[in-house]
Amino acid sequence: MHTAATVELDDVTVSYGRQVVLQEVSARFEPGAVGLLGPNGAGKSTLLRTLLGFITPDSGRARVLGIDVATAPRDVRARIGYVPESDAFIPGMTAVAFVGYCGQLAGLPAADAMQRAHEVLQYVGLGEARYRNLETYSSGMKQRIKLAQALVHDPDLLFLDEPTNGMDPRGRDDMLALIRDLATSKGVNLILSSHLLPDVEYTCEHVIVLDQGRVVANGPIDALKRPEGQVYEVRVRGDRSRFLEGVAEHGVHGHVADVDTLRLFVPEAEGPKILFQVAAASGMQVRHLRPSVPTLEDVFARAVGEQTEPAVESGRPDAGQAPGGAHTDPGTR
Repeated sequence: MHTAATVELDDVTVSYGRQVVLQEVSARFEPGAVGLLGPNGAGKSTLLRTLLGFITPDSGRARVLGIDVATAPRDVRARIGYVPESDAFIPGMTAVAFVGYCGQLAGLPAADAMQRAHEVLQYVGLGEARYRNLETYSSGMKQRIKLAQALVHDPDLLFLDEPTNGMDPRGRDDMLALIRDLATSKGVNLILSSHLLPDVEYTCEHVIVLDQGRVVANGPIDALKRPEGQVYEVRVRGDRSRFLEGVAEHGVHGHVADVDTLRLFVPEAEGPKILFQVAAASGMQVRHLRPSVPTLEDVFARAVGEQTEPAVESGRPDAGQAPGGAHTDPGTR
């Protein structure tokens, strides 16, 4: 059954002076949790601000919840919850007063806004600290406040721009658990913009990958992780760049996973023997070879044609590790 997209982009181009930040971006954001993934500077924040009507595109068309952003930006913002990357608090206000005020700005009556403020602060884990002034909050607590103000008016769609920035590992895990609960248990449609691979893989079902202002991959994460062939974890003795160039001539694509490990997509027609043949022909030695499970890091590397260090951070020693230390991808590394 075809479901209505939460966001649709048709050839959207945005530039700041001579610098083109988004280049003819066309994409469809499905209902549910969608990750907007890319390295810093890929255009993710600019895309979110364009969808909110804060930036006017040079060309193209954007629709959010079926509403044309260019003609009705206020109607869009009335139905959106937005967690910005940077802080935007009012000094001297307590958390509950600030979130309640945001509810009123979104159109809620004062009494309803204050009731909702207490509810969402309890939900994000700040119930006991709700009467403290915001300037006394830690970086992690401020991230939670931004989530609370985005939820106070019960939006139809949530935009989260790098919501785990500045958080310690435990706080980051808790924030990701909240985002996942919103998407899975509460049925909230959301777009999570991040450069951290495990944040997206743990919380989202779909992903749109941006690189240098262009969409380079788009679809369900599980489908994008399904390779044509087998993924291998490989360590070689010798020049890795030369080895990657050699195997690429045989249709094998890969990237550097960590300080000494390569991850390679080997076509079924070739099989792992081609790796040993290329190594021998180049005077190198394959010291480790193991079949592996595709990861979102692999998807990104394939999408941007990356052959060197990953451009998106894994965020953890193990990119397949979910919050709390559990592994979502056993055998990935």
